[in-house]
Amino acid sequence: MKYIFITGGVVSSLGKGIASASLGCLLESRGYRVDFLKFDPYINVDPGTMNPYQHGEVYVTDDGAETDLDLGHYERFTHLSMGKKNNHTTGRIYYDVIARERRGEFLGGTVQVVPHITNEIKRVILERGAESDIVLVEIGGTVGDIESLPFLETIRQFPREVGKHNVAYVHLTLVPYVRASEELKTKPSQHSVHKLREIGISPNIILCRAEEEIPEEVKNKIALFCDVDPEAVIAAPDVPTIYQIPLEFYRQKLDRYLLRHLHMPIRPARIDPWRRMVGRIRKARKEVSIGIVGKYLNLKDSYKSLVEALNHAGTEKGLKVRLEWLDAEAIEAARTPEEILEGLGGILVPGGFGSRGIDGKIRAITHARENNIPFLGICLGMQLAVIEFARTRLGLTGATSREFSPHPVDPVIDLLPEQLNTPDLGGTMRLGLYEADLVPGSVVEALYGRSRIRERHRHRFEVNADYVSRIEKAGLAISGTYGERKLVEVVEIPRHPFFVASQFHPEFSSRPLSPHPLFLGFVAAASRHQDSRGR
Repeated sequence: MKYIFITGGVVSSLGKGIASASLGCLLESRGYRVDFLKFDPYINVDPGTMNPYQHGEVYVTDDGAETDLDLGHYERFTHLSMGKKNNHTTGRIYYDVIARERRGEFLGGTVQVVPHITNEIKRVILERGAESDIVLVEIGGTVGDIESLPFLETIRQFPREVGKHNVAYVHLTLVPYVRASEELKTKPSQHSVHKLREIGISPNIILCRAEEEIPEEVKNKIALFCDVDPEAVIAAPDVPTIYQIPLEFYRQKLDRYLLRHLHMPIRPARIDPWRRMVGRIRKARKEVSIGIVGKYLNLKDSYKSLVEALNHAGTEKGLKVRLEWLDAEAIEAARTPEEILEGLGGILVPGGFGSRGIDGKIRAITHARENNIPFLGICLGMQLAVIEFARTRLGLTGATSREFSPHPVDPVIDLLPEQLNTPDLGGTMRLGLYEADLVPGSVVEALYGRSRIRERHRHRFEVNADYVSRIEKAGLAISGTYGERKLVEVVEIPRHPFFVASQFHPEFSSRPLSPHPLFLGFVAAASRHQDSRGR
């Protein structure tokens, strides 16, 4: 078993997750079975209850884990499906160790960071290697953070467990360009590597994030001062699309160097499908504009999978998707929604929680429905589409969700029965993969090409069954349901150019080489609508 540890220095958000995913992509293309593990240094047990402004998107796996958004990158860059065991936080590590101490497993001994916490981290790492050739382990945060020290100490010890030739250390660092002196500066990278070596870890490979390509003389300087081979200094410059990064690493022979270091055969790389996909992205010229009506607009990472799913569909259709980020509260305050929504090819209302901006989202849905603008609603977006329809077409002006009002007049969206007596917020929603049956002849059945699907969920509320028959009679079709209870999964308006909303999150299943059918249908409809307006 081989282990690659990816660390970062200087500043956060350099792209360790994408670098790890790109490495996985290359190694998988050479026929190796890879797996991923992400360690996050914060004390929260998982990201499920964290503010999107602080943490970004909560990514949901098939088995119902609420995880870090980097697991989405791992899935999009490889053929793997992540799960609960692919993401561990400091909180979860300590939680498990304390539970064992309470059960008396340490026989009354003093429980310490070393060896008990570090041994637990080792156990988690070793467990991931059961069915793979190479495990890529990403350490969150940056070198020098107090929170990351137990993880760094663990990976320092790791070659003693498995042998030094079975371990590789990859360090991602920043090479900033100082415009005043017009030069790239290597000192931040030198200091970062020096800090890592103080801990006892000498990186084998240094990935250098920069705004532009790094000249050979700069690479050689980093190699000299950081004590690595010149070919082990890999440039990671800004590129037009993140999906180009595996090709940049391949061009610089990063995967070949790693395999030689790990004493593994260098198998042929089957990377042509990925290269063709990137070529389609770069060749796309025709634009389609999609308006995303949300409230986490200051941090686009809150909608990371959504953005990628739209881009996947655009690439497949030969289109460049131009996203318009629309503040739901601004739509509420506007004299008419047309002031903000005019000229869009399509309107999308994503998932979310809380009552802020709800009326603005409902106004956007009304505008899309009444003006035949393609619309896609996801999770909360579907619930609001039902509320909007109940208010405008059924005349239920008090229609709302129990999430927004504890004593609603018409709770067309109500709490799931299993959520009634759930005091904890973390990990208690309807989470993970569930089946749905699609109505024969419906729009969504035609898009999927089958009548039974499986999609990932993250919600507490559902369409109230007491209102379903009235809603359907008024023209909003229930085109997908779950189980004997007929829990509403998809709604649509058949005669609309495209009006589809799902309770599940289709964005989590989209891949650059296999875009999700709902996004394909939505983007294609948006392009047609935009063309019709141009004539």
